[in-house]
Amino acid sequence: MKSPVILLIDDEDELRRSTAQSLDLAGFSVQDFAGGEGALDYITQGFNGIVITDIRMPGMDGMTLMSHIRAIDSDIPVILATGHGEVQLAVKAMREGAYDFIEKPFNRQTFVDVAARALDRRRLVLENRQLRAVAGKRDDIEARLPGRTQPMIDLRYQLRAVAPTDADVLVIGETGTGKEVAARALHDISGRATKPFVAINCAALPANLIESELFGHEAGAFPGAMRARFGKFEHARGGTVLLDEIESMPIDLQARLLRVIQERTITRLGSNEAVALDVRFIATSKADLEAEIAAGRFRADLFYRLNVVTLRMPSLSARREDVPLLFLQLVNEAAARYRRDEVAIAPGVVAEITRREWPGNVRELRNAADRYVLGLGLAGPLEGVKPDTGAGRLGGRVADYERGVIAEALAASGGVLKPVYEGLGISRKTLYEKMQKYGLERREPLKR
Repeated sequence: MKSPVILLIDDEDELRRSTAQSLDLAGFSVQDFAGGEGALDYITQGFNGIVITDIRMPGMDGMTLMSHIRAIDSDIPVILATGHGEVQLAVKAMREGAYDFIEKPFNRQTFVDVAARALDRRRLVLENRQLRAVAGKRDDIEARLPGRTQPMIDLRYQLRAVAPTDADVLVIGETGTGKEVAARALHDISGRATKPFVAINCAALPANLIESELFGHEAGAFPGAMRARFGKFEHARGGTVLLDEIESMPIDLQARLLRVIQERTITRLGSNEAVALDVRFIATSKADLEAEIAAGRFRADLFYRLNVVTLRMPSLSARREDVPLLFLQLVNEAAARYRRDEVAIAPGVVAEITRREWPGNVRELRNAADRYVLGLGLAGPLEGVKPDTGAGRLGGRVADYERGVIAEALAASGGVLKPVYEGLGISRKTLYEKMQKYGLERREPLKR
């Protein structure tokens, strides 16, 4: 496992430098930032470290930064630094998932002790994930890209094989299939995991600032350029650059990108000096790039340069058997995210969502799960179907729910029991007993 790192964020330069020095003297590896945006480039599900951030900052404040971090991995410890009179706010933050808070001015030893405990907790989380993988449990990649169908098994195999290399990767798939999730997974299990992951949405780059945003500029390169600035490519040195929606990149900029990928150097605006670039490129596209080439909207040479390895994200229509368990997982995640008690799924809902088409793929299914957990019903054929509120005899409703979950899991697995009892978190013996109790067969058909 790579050495742990502390990300320290504070907009007060002098305080940040002295705090970083204290942590360095205590033997910790520290990266410090004046704002939360730069630190977020380092945050992934495989991040080996913790975050210490001030609460009050211009732009992205500490609470907002913490919410972004928890959306990526809720097990990353976040320690909040508070000023006098902000203890109530810190307590609120701890209810929302902060690991701890420290009041300014810091007591050095207390500060170091809290950081050490947080690093120990993160180490245990990562070690437990590895042990589960070795023991045949769902590993981190399967948790991010779940599914028992062959397309998903093949995808995870390809991802694990390619990730440790430095090969550039093209990820293709319909909208909502998880292309960025796959890209982050490639980064997190690569040798670049502790370096930045810089995502660039090619469709959202402002036309008048594209070159400056990507390549950086020297002072005086254009009106308003008061000082030199790193571009996103240079900021990602040692890490990974995600070119999201590469098909949207303007054709004239594609030529410059091709040269960067080929030569692994960039030249800032206003400079003639080439800067070496140690990055890995991952590009995603929802469009058929060969059709874009034929239409003259995408360069063939850039396509072939990016197409060293291609990962194809299957749509939900290509892995319909995964939909029931995926929906159950998304409902559980949504319940945890919205701090709701375990949500019972009304009879017939799982069978209905399996029959339904999901053109928005996992993203659309996740939105449906969120609405269901919030009690808002579900759009389309499921409109008005809400979570079981427990009316009537509780024991019967619980039994109906449990039988339905096991039946759907059996149908999704094609009668193979191991993925069923592992996915449900019960023993093989318990599964047999419940199948006998509810009169279920190994190949339980979905009700149509």
